[in-house]
Amino acid sequence: MAIILLDRIVAVAAAVRRVFTGRGDVSRATWVALIAAVGVLVATAVSVIGVLRTPEGLAPVTLNPPPSADQVGTPAAGTPRGQAQPAATSPTPSAPSTVTTAPPPVEPPSSAPASSASTAPPTPSALAADFAIEDNALLSYGAAVTVRNPGPVPSARWTLAITLPRESLRVSSVEGAQVTHDGPVWTFVPDGDTGQVPGGASVRVTFRVNGSTVGAAPTACTIDGVACGGLPG
Repeated sequence: MAIILLDRIVAVAAAVRRVFTGRGDVSRATWVALIAAVGVLVATAVSVIGVLRTPEGLAPVTLNPPPSADQVGTPAAGTPRGQAQPAATSPTPSAPSTVTTAPPPVEPPSSAPASSASTAPPTPSALAADFAIEDNALLSYGAAVTVRNPGPVPSARWTLAITLPRESLRVSSVEGAQVTHDGPVWTFVPDGDTGQVPGGASVRVTFRVNGSTVGAAPTACTIDGVACGGLPG
């Protein structure tokens, strides 16, 4: 813009010099050219001043960035140079692979015993008994049998059997049991008070044997088939 303005100034100065230094017969066309040059000079000066005072009014020139190497791509063989090539496409993401988890191994059935809920209740220990003659009379004597439970589990039932030497001997005054007999064998079973022998405890059965006391001691005594202790030899 400065070069154009300088060129116009030089041209106007030359025309003015020719007018004022030349001959007096200047034609009208020369004056018209001179006036037009002055007008062009003034218009150019006004434009330059306006541009210099408001540079923000100038529209910025935007240049497109050059295409990247990925967008241009390499033309295939046999493709005309003037033909546009499609932009390279990004690879399609593959679907995530499915991880298959193997089922846990099946363990063989255990040979361990079943839980306590399904096991049978504990078995009571075998009971023990002790026979003793507590008092003697002319025609009878008093006897007692102590039934003991040595284990921790209560015993609900028991059977005491006493064999007397003669069938003429009779049993009476029984306490702690109910009695029946078959000949000389007298069988005692618990009543309501002695029906259960707690673990580590004992119950007591007493009775009298009536008849001649000579040779009247029992010949056998068992508790659930186990021999009693305390019989006279």
